[in-house]
Amino acid sequence: MNKFYKYLFSMMIITGTLISISTNNWITAWIGLEMNLLSMMPIMKSKNKLSSESMMKYFITQALASAIILFSILTFMMNTNEIIFMSNKTNSTLLELSLLMKMGAAPLHFWLPEVISGLEWINSLLILTWQKIAPMILLTYTNQTSILMMTVIMMSSIIGGIYGMNQTCLRKIMAYSSINHMGWMLASLMISTTAWFIYFLIYSSMNMAIMLHLNSTNIYFLSQINKNSFKIKLNNYIFSLNLMSLGGLPPFIGFMPKWLTIYFMTSMHMYILTTILILTTMISLYVYMRIIFSSLILASSESMVKTNTWSMISMFMSNISIIGLIIIIIMPETL
Repeated sequence: MNKFYKYLFSMMIITGTLISISTNNWITAWIGLEMNLLSMMPIMKSKNKLSSESMMKYFITQALASAIILFSILTFMMNTNEIIFMSNKTNSTLLELSLLMKMGAAPLHFWLPEVISGLEWINSLLILTWQKIAPMILLTYTNQTSILMMTVIMMSSIIGGIYGMNQTCLRKIMAYSSINHMGWMLASLMISTTAWFIYFLIYSSMNMAIMLHLNSTNIYFLSQINKNSFKIKLNNYIFSLNLMSLGGLPPFIGFMPKWLTIYFMTSMHMYILTTILILTTMISLYVYMRIIFSSLILASSESMVKTNTWSMISMFMSNISIIGLIIIIIMPETL
């Protein structure tokens, strides 16, 4: 695809997201979501046959979720003649489920690993980060059913942690990692929008550093890590630091949003939910340690992979992981 059209559709994605999160009208929010979806489709297209399959799966699931959103909005308008707030419990629950499907939260996550496994790393990064912003912000405008949200949080953390254990495809591992982090982000969203924003910003930064690194080295499977070394050996160590930070291992910056979420959840006496989130995060850390082991110990020195622009951007984003360690060492009293 021509670079001009890529920039054009990228700007339309940004515009659609901004429309959805800035309006107080559900019809306009739905239009923004549709702009986002239709602009994403051409960006996902590539010469790879798997990308076409992933594009079709993504379109069907997102179109289904959009149809449910539109149905719940129109039903609400017919009953109350209002379109600003969703005060009806049934319509609100239906709307929440459709938004959860759009962002790929369990148990409506069935499409996410299959779609991600057929895409390039850059497109996967867009779906796992930017495409979650509008549904999550819109989720705060509904009457959040605590039982439904807590069930989704528990299922997302458990499924994301356990299902990632037996995967060899790195894209599927990152997809299940995203589902696990979805549980944490929804938990922080129940606390406050600020806590969610901090978590999402750090999570997106770590994802960007990891995926740009894998994109620059053209690695898609766990077995490929064993066969590749890097021209700059420091890349291996920074990549491993990013994975540990993504897993929430202290004292890296990825631990901070988890620590903040745990602090507020325990103060709200959500002990069982907090315990489940911590245990499933430990399972995810095991998955990350498998990748780190392959990267640092099993990697051979037979082949070299040159760095390029994407790898330099990845190294720049990787410095964010080190910031957490520096802050804790210099200013431990802030924690």
